[in-house]
Amino acid sequence: MFSSTPVIHIDPARTISRVDPRIYSGFTEHMGRCIYGGIYEPHNPNSLSDPYTGFRKDVLDALKELNVPIFRYPGGNFVSSYRWQDGVGPKHLRPRRPELAWLTEESNQFGTHEFMQFCKEMNAEPYICLNMGTGTLEDALAWLEYCNSSANTYYANLRRTNGHPEPYNVKYWSLGNEVWGPWQVGQMESQDYAKKAFQWAKALKLLDPKIQLISCGETGYADWDRVTLKKLVPVIDYHSIHIYTVSEGNHAVNVMGPAAAEKALEITKSLIDLAKIEAGSDKQVTVCFDEWNVWDPVRAPGEKGAEEHYDMSDALAVASWLNVFVRKADIVKIACIAQSVNVISPIITSPKGLFKQTTFYPLKLFATLMQGTSLNVHVSSPVYSGKTVPDWVEKLENKTGGDEKLTKFIDVSAVLSDARDEIRVAIVNKHATDAYTIPIRFGPACKVVGETVKVFEVWSPNLKDNNGWDGERVQTVEKEESWTGEYSVKRHSFQVLVFRIDVSS
Repeated sequence: MFSSTPVIHIDPARTISRVDPRIYSGFTEHMGRCIYGGIYEPHNPNSLSDPYTGFRKDVLDALKELNVPIFRYPGGNFVSSYRWQDGVGPKHLRPRRPELAWLTEESNQFGTHEFMQFCKEMNAEPYICLNMGTGTLEDALAWLEYCNSSANTYYANLRRTNGHPEPYNVKYWSLGNEVWGPWQVGQMESQDYAKKAFQWAKALKLLDPKIQLISCGETGYADWDRVTLKKLVPVIDYHSIHIYTVSEGNHAVNVMGPAAAEKALEITKSLIDLAKIEAGSDKQVTVCFDEWNVWDPVRAPGEKGAEEHYDMSDALAVASWLNVFVRKADIVKIACIAQSVNVISPIITSPKGLFKQTTFYPLKLFATLMQGTSLNVHVSSPVYSGKTVPDWVEKLENKTGGDEKLTKFIDVSAVLSDARDEIRVAIVNKHATDAYTIPIRFGPACKVVGETVKVFEVWSPNLKDNNGWDGERVQTVEKEESWTGEYSVKRHSFQVLVFRIDVSS
């Protein structure tokens, strides 16, 4: 039975896996104002851009606060009709093309070299998605040669001619984007994609054996994932998943949505294990969750730039997403929030400046504090039992025991610091109206040191409170509170508690 009074049990001896810092990665697509007017604005009228690179200095400074380790590029749906050759060489010679994903025009003023320079400025690794729509294997091999080869060959020499003598050594390459989707240029059936991707993988690894390949998955629980993993497990390193959650104007639906991702990761892990057994393979394959976020296409249509303006409820949903990734540290090793600037993003810009959305603050807290080893936390909590999107979460939860339910109002992840001197506990109270005083009980060999706990809290009294040009109502408040063995969480709040500990040997 679940408890009507929440209780959190944490034992540093009960570990899951190291939290991979790459779960805090980003995504930059040629969509809306993510690139042009976001990251890149060479002629900003208010001198906010670097005169040499064209990058928005204020945007880069804000993104650096998030410690983003990888950026995915150039899509997204955009990539499925993208010719990478259009985005290299002298800018005045780059062709302007019709863009089929979002029905706009692409100037190609931002391309491979600009993206690589952006990653260098951000101290992040580049991750390139290959065009498996209109693109050919020959195009893909050419792009890989252009980026990574040190040989005396055509595309390596073209890179040198275009001003970069040394290879970029791009490690991460994905085999297409959402090829299963009817909105995608070059949509395929799962068997056809799997056969094609297998041949692409073989050829790409022949050209550069050091690269890591990501297969194009669906949701992690679709038959597409089963079919493609069965074929591709021997030749890939990661399997991608894309899930977005929506609010439909309902706070509970919003914050309970990430439960679908948690179940998806459990299913994907099993599908990977099954594929490895059938293939007789011991190759390590994990998940690259390279598109995730809160996105309601009704209030922020993709064809209009998908500029979501997030509120307090959305901040809690994002924190719940990140709790999932920490809890599933054994299987999810890369995750890219979609996207990094303006488009369903934690940052919104104008020619005059930027503001940080409500979702920026939980992202920053996770990226800076939730590093180390994920702990297997046991939480007793009241449980939500209403509508969910997708609806199968609700149906599945009705058949699950209380303490195993994914729709608890108190949602928790925890990490043990590398020095083993701190436990950091991320707590989301998803309940719209109820506050709770929660006992936090540590394992028998773990002692809290000191009489206080450091708290980083994200909260605002109204779930509809958002940030904007008139000010940021939702931010992080840092404080020290007395530690008595329990902690009081406000209604609809997020907090990270940092405990100093002594772990007996």
